[in-house]
Amino acid sequence: MASTHLLDTQTLSILKRTTQYFNTQQQQAYLVGGSLRNILLGEPCSDWDIVIEGDAHKLARRLADTLGGFYAHLHEKASRVIIKHDPSDIILDISPLNGRTIEEDLLRRDFTINAIAAPLDEVVQYIEGDTDQSGIGRPQASPLHLIDPLQGLQDLQAHRLRAVDETIFQHDPLRMLRAVRLKMRYHLNIDLHTQELIKRDAPLLPTVAAERIHDELYAILEPGGATARLHFLDQLGLLTVLIPEFTAARDMRQPNPHYWDVLQHSLETVTALEQLAHTLETSSPNNGPISISENITQIQNILYEAEQQGIFSFAALTAPRMKMAALLHDIGKPPTYTLGEDGAVHFYNHPQVAVPLVQQIMRRLSASTQDRRLAQLVAAHHMRPGQLGQETIVTPRAIRRYFVDLGPTGILVAIFSLADHLATLGPLQPSGDAWERHLSVVRLLLTCYIRERESILPPRLLSSEELMRRLKLEPGPVVGQLLEVIAEAQAEGTIHSKEEALWFAEEHLGRL
Repeated sequence: MASTHLLDTQTLSILKRTTQYFNTQQQQAYLVGGSLRNILLGEPCSDWDIVIEGDAHKLARRLADTLGGFYAHLHEKASRVIIKHDPSDIILDISPLNGRTIEEDLLRRDFTINAIAAPLDEVVQYIEGDTDQSGIGRPQASPLHLIDPLQGLQDLQAHRLRAVDETIFQHDPLRMLRAVRLKMRYHLNIDLHTQELIKRDAPLLPTVAAERIHDELYAILEPGGATARLHFLDQLGLLTVLIPEFTAARDMRQPNPHYWDVLQHSLETVTALEQLAHTLETSSPNNGPISISENITQIQNILYEAEQQGIFSFAALTAPRMKMAALLHDIGKPPTYTLGEDGAVHFYNHPQVAVPLVQQIMRRLSASTQDRRLAQLVAAHHMRPGQLGQETIVTPRAIRRYFVDLGPTGILVAIFSLADHLATLGPLQPSGDAWERHLSVVRLLLTCYIRERESILPPRLLSSEELMRRLKLEPGPVVGQLLEVIAEAQAEGTIHSKEEALWFAEEHLGRL
């Protein structure tokens, strides 16, 4: 059980003082759950789950005073002590026994690898060890007597995730998502019986508070390789429980050049986005379908400039919110599916139809206003860069309108449109004029916004209030239309001053 885990001296000191405090209170304290699991795995740990026999609230409050930390009431029984520490705070979660004994407590937990306990004082001795010149403590193979009624250590060593009993998902359905997250985080295999329990209890997941689902889902999406985990959610019956709008997308065929059905395409777009982001950030194809071309290199250079300007970050391309937007971008296809007389498949107006559906799904998943807005913009506008690539000439007016509609989010949408193009082709290599035209348009859009923003989006010559006052207009759609034509004329260099803008608006007013 010797570990390669490293602990800094402040954390060791806090744990030793915590042990001493509970000893003076004549309280037997146990380290349990994920914190003990991480110690056994040699993984970093900043959250420490401690179980005691007494009043957790009262003892935790006094412990916070003793350690110079902050006290927080978690819920009916548990409390938290927070000690400020760089780079991350030290968190002690103090809970009473859930049962008459520590063994009973462990039998009521979620997975066997989390149903292990050890006396806190023994754990401190186990991890204390010598301190080297850098001030880092190294745990030694001191005796550590584990309380392990369900052979959790054996499962941990076998990289196996196993449910404590058949009711754990009924008691807390969020554990089904947690199982997938733990599988990903610790490279575990969920045993077949536990998988069957998840499939059985999957319909219970919507009964969980949306905020809790949101946090677990975003944690699942965050690291690379998110599509494999989304596929696993689907295999367990969880994906369509979370997003029932995908049910009709399964096996829904698409017209050429689409390689996948609608659901598979939605999933594979997340992979394409990750691969494209990696290529653009590192100039490496990452074993993906993208070869480094002049357009790719130029797009990369422009994006580096945007990052320096603070209007873009490469991390934003693969953030969970962007992966959710990628996943949902074609959610408008199932309700717009039609067959022509020639048997051709059509999805007329699916970007527009997707917008309220995306809003509904993201709200149901407790996404923030900003995340909902991003997903809606991606769904509504993801086809625009590709459509511009089909034009003989991309006009300044089209570019200006794109960024008027999207602002800096237009950068993300333009890059995403390339990922969508890649996912459309499936495993095939992008090649030919269509791909290069698409790259060229994205390069042009980014160049105009990042290097020539003042020319395509100059500061307004007139506010809506001044326009209404000077032309004696009532609030309404006409005001917006006039501001739009003024902005276009300004961007084209037709007008340059406030007085010219008023004259232009007055002339145009007679044509409305």
